[in-house]
Amino acid sequence: MRLLSRVPNINFMAIRRPMLAFAVVTTLVSLALVGLRGLNFGLDFSGGVLVEVVYAESVALDPVRARLDDAGLTGATVQYFGSSTDVMIRLGPDAAEGAGQISTRILEALSADGPALEVRRVEFVGPQVGDELATDGALAALFAIIGILIYVAFRFEWKFAVGSIVATVHDAFLVLGWFALLGIEFDLTVLAAILALIGYSLNDTIVVYDRIRENFIDQRRASTVDVVNLSVNQTLARTIVTGGTTLFVLTALFFLGGSAVHGFSIALIVGILVGTYSSVFIASSMVLVLGVTREDLLPPQDEEIDETP
Repeated sequence: MRLLSRVPNINFMAIRRPMLAFAVVTTLVSLALVGLRGLNFGLDFSGGVLVEVVYAESVALDPVRARLDDAGLTGATVQYFGSSTDVMIRLGPDAAEGAGQISTRILEALSADGPALEVRRVEFVGPQVGDELATDGALAALFAIIGILIYVAFRFEWKFAVGSIVATVHDAFLVLGWFALLGIEFDLTVLAAILALIGYSLNDTIVVYDRIRENFIDQRRASTVDVVNLSVNQTLARTIVTGGTTLFVLTALFFLGGSAVHGFSIALIVGILVGTYSSVFIASSMVLVLGVTREDLLPPQDEEIDETP
């Protein structure tokens, strides 16, 4: 901890241009991945049937898939849900002939000459519900970004608002690109993680911006680049501690929380790694690109009152 108590003197802004170029490239690659490969929307968005069964003993997933295929229930996603006795089966909207019929067919396929099991949960989501959730999720993200823009513009200055939005959107796009690249299921928990990431990334950026504003007032003779560099160095220990402890919790959640929160934890792990990098190299660099000056942040001077009669 004594090491973190010392303010380092790292010239982050010396590599701001290549890091900004790297951010542009990774953002474009992420958008291309989402456009070309698409997101693997889960049942919440695509619609379909979800059936959760519980076996009396541990069961392997391959025989379960084979039984479903033999019964004509092809394309089913089969995975453990919490333990090796709990199995979750998802079927797309093409197979959604009715939740009751599907659950009956699944139960018949898996219980015929197989180990004993019981159906714990059956859920059906229609395509219309999925479309509404996708629309509502996109609107929630859009309103969050607009709110950030207004808040930062009032609290600081419009150049800081633009910088924070660029960094936040960059973080969200990279998480989406990661999910598109690996084909990880995108469900409501992942959407919740992205909204949480927007708040986390903004908070990290605001801490740096606050220090930039203070140093602009205190360091009257320092250049703009030096002020930004000093501010990033002064907040670096806080950034490392906050990001490290959060990653520790999310890693534990990923390994111990079960498959239900895998998507949520993956989205936040990637987002926090990206958000930490973006608050240093993107949010801070953007205010330099936009030409922020000390005069932009100095408090307005009171007008002199002419008391001459």
